Amino acid sequence: MRIVSHTCSNTEIVCALGRADFLVGVDDHSDYPADVVQRLPRIGPDLDVDVDRILALEPDLVITSLTVPGHERCLERLEAAGLPLLVTRPHTMADVAADIRRIGRAIDARQAAEQLGARFEAALATEPPDHDPVPILVEWWPKPVIVPGRHSWVNEMLRLAGGLNPWRDHDAESLEVGAEMARSAAPEAIVMSWCGVDEAKYRPHVVRRREGWNSIPAVANNRIFAVSEAWLGRPGPRLLDGIVKLRAIVDKVHEHRKR
Repeated sequence: MRIVSHTCSNTEIVCALGRADFLVGVDDHSDYPADVVQRLPRIGPDLDVDVDRILALEPDLVITSLTVPGHERCLERLEAAGLPLLVTRPHTMADVAADIRRIGRAIDARQAAEQLGARFEAALATEPPDHDPVPILVEWWPKPVIVPGRHSWVNEMLRLAGGLNPWRDHDAESLEVGAEMARSAAPEAIVMSWCGVDEAKYRPHVVRRREGWNSIPAVANNRIFAVSEAWLGRPGPRLLDGIVKLRAIVDKVHEHRKR
């Protein structure tokens, strides 16, 4: 079977299901697993894929996504080209598990998909830490500050880690947050998870120097953390590891609370 994967998360799902050898092309941003993607043809950036390149790869299936604003334009072009498509658009951890199973059925990896989906369900069934949730601002982008809203798997990740998203009730996948909103929410930690930026290039001073943010507890106490979007922003297998990373941050804040 010949598979072209569009978006990092779908590439990681295919590989986690043991079907890396089916991949014949990936988008420019797919970077994991490195030993797999470095040898594959590229189809362009995830918001501007080259349909002609995809057609030339003669795929049996193109796994694409609607997880980022702008993906819908790519989908329209893929549909117009008559390519065989599987489209993901998860909002919750359960959606991610369902997509993993759906991809597994499509690429003859049902057993592996069932096992991975069950790991998500087991995580969702666990009880969060027994303390008041820690309000945490997770930012997808620094300027303007973009954070997850109600329709994001990050809400469940934070809950399972012992935290909460102050904007979990806003009816949106993501939203822009200004200084007044941030002060009102009073997050006790800020997690930089800037999409499309290498974690080594995340800069806490970008957060600290924002006008009107110095009184926010996270900034006043210098609790600004970096967690790559690979662990939080990609709806695939590594979200489970992302929960562990968030839990470590929550634990640090909770220890500070007890002093």
